[in-house]
Amino acid sequence: MQAAQLRATTPFPSVTGALRAVEAVLLRGGQRTARRNAWTSVLEDRRRAKDRYEAQHVLEAAATGRPQAT
Repeated sequence: MQAAQLRATTPFPSVTGALRAVEAVLLRGGQRTARRNAWTSVLEDRRRAKDRYEAQHVLEAAATGRPQAT
């Protein structure tokens, strides 16, 4: 019974948390910051590409006067 109680009160680390811990051990602070900044840029580029794609469909629908499936 005590093992079940211990398991309930001791949270398991997430995969993300574990990877960040390994990253902190292996990489110095500047390298870690650079990697996170690069990943943030990738995510922002993906968001902008999605926005451009959606805007293109809206403009095409407005130009033809017909709604297009998105």
